[in-house]
Formats: sequence, C-alpha cells, structure tokens
Amino acid sequence: MCAATHPARPTHMTTSAGFVALIGEPNAGKSTLLNRMVGAKVSIVTHKVQTTRTRIRGVAMAGAAQIVFVDTPGLFRPRRRLDRAMVAAAWGGAADADVIVLLIEAHRGLTDGARTIVESLRERVPQGVPVALAINKIDKVKAEALLALTREMNEAYPFAKTFMISAERGYGVEDLRDWLAGEMPEGPWLYPEDQIADLPMRMIAAEITREKLTLRLHEELPYQLTVETENWEDRKDGSTRIDQLIYVARDGHKGIVLGKGGETIKAISQAARAELGEFLGRTVHLFLQVKVRENWLDEAERYSEMGLDFRDGD
Repeated sequence: MCAATHPARPTHMTTSAGFVALIGEPNAGKSTLLNRMVGAKVSIVTHKVQTTRTRIRGVAMAGAAQIVFVDTPGLFRPRRRLDRAMVAAAWGGAADADVIVLLIEAHRGLTDGARTIVESLRERVPQGVPVALAINKIDKVKAEALLALTREMNEAYPFAKTFMISAERGYGVEDLRDWLAGEMPEGPWLYPEDQIADLPMRMIAAEITREKLTLRLHEELPYQLTVETENWEDRKDGSTRIDQLIYVARDGHKGIVLGKGGETIKAISQAARAELGEFLGRTVHLFLQVKVRENWLDEAERYSEMGLDFRDGD
C-alpha cells in the first residue's frame, strides 16, 4: 500500500476504530469526500455518474481514532446486472458500518432519488446506528436555501448530526471527521497507521486507468468497459512495469478507445502513468491492451475482480 503521514500511535490514550459508510446518489461527491478525509487519492473521481463500482475502504487517523471509510457505489434505480450488483454493494456497506453519512448536493436539494434513499434508511439501517447528514457543495447556494434544506432533510429523517461541507474545497470536512472520530467504538486499530486503503494495489492501478478512460471518453462507453491489471513487476532499478487489459463490450468500442492512429489510448496511458507514478512514488512503465469481450457484463469472474457479488445482479 501507499504510505501516508499519520500521527504516531498515542501512548496514553485509549484507541478506537470503526467503519463509516458514505452513501448518496451518484456523483454527490462521495469519492471526493473520501479522498479529502484520507488525505490521498483512493477513489475514482470524475464528472460522470456511477463511476465507483466497488466498496473502497480509505483509512483516516484522527488522534487516537482510526476511521475506516467505505465509499460505496452511488444509490440509483438499477437497470442492468452490473447496476444491481453495485446498488447491493452500496447497501451492504451501509449495513456493516458503525456510522452512516448521507451525502447530498446543496444545489439539488431533496431530490426524488435522495428521498428514496431516506425512505430506505428507515428500513435498512440497524437500530442504534447513527446516520449523519452532510450537505455538500455549500458554496453553490445561499445561506437561506441551506437552512431551508437542513430543516426539510431533518423533518424527513432523524439525523444524528448535520454538517455543511464542501468536499472539493475542504470546508467543514475537519468538523465532520472529528465528530466521526468521537463515534468510533473503543478497540485496537484495524489497519497499520501508515496504510491509507485496503484495496490491492493492482485494483487501485486499474481504477486509476479506468478514471482516465472515463474522463476521456463520452456518453455510455465508460460504463461498457472494465480494466484489469494483468501483470505487476517491481524491477531492480526501482521502477514498476504494469500491464493492463481494457475489456470493451463491442468491436466498435475498441476503435473509439484506441482513437485515430492510437492517439486516444496514448493520451490515456500517459495520464494514467503519470498519476500512478505520483501515487507509488516511482517510475511506472504502463502497457495497455484493448480487447473485445462481448459478454463481460455477464461474467461472474469480472464481478469478483471488481469486488462485487455476481449473484447480487440477479
């Protein structure tokens, strides 16, 4: 795992540790908030919705408390098998958490999707599990609208606490983290203090490349492809060679990913390689290959590699 600078273990304080599930509609800012909380990039962030497919755990330290964040896929009305598996993973992450944080966008307010999530909270959240409300992107609305939205949300559900934040700018994030630290149950830390995520590095590398594909490509294509890290080789010179496969569902998609004269795949490779090098702190040699696999959305093995349960898509 990539090391991060965290405070040393307190010697005269009781430690605590627990899980926090971040839930909300797609693109509400959950991945941005997770990365801000952890202090490093562990979750894919794009302008497109439904880009987080797996439950990604990020580990943050706050004094003697260790907070393990679960960035779940966005909650939406599923249509495909992959969609259904993603939504099942999201609610599974919430059910296993010590604290749940519902993230909504200030400028969108209580949407139909958010209302559906609130109704589901009543049915799915175990008794005694606190649910906090985080109203994100507060810089996009006026104070009066924020106060009205806060009242409306707390009338819809008895939230344990309400926070007004900007995950992108960092406003209010420290207050949220401090409150979460106080809610963590006493116990030993669950991860080494210098570990920031529990995803295998192969999967993090695949997520970084998938993010670059998502940012570069348009419309539905990003949701019709997946990335797998086929080979990882740490070389004697201190560099790392990474070979990845990009699976697309149709032959026509392959040409789009490659681009004219290979320009698109070259740009994607350069962007992914640069971020991987920064993340790992070493030179990265990245090799991408595009393959057509028409039925990958219906293959159990692909779901397992994404950290999803194939059966949840039934």
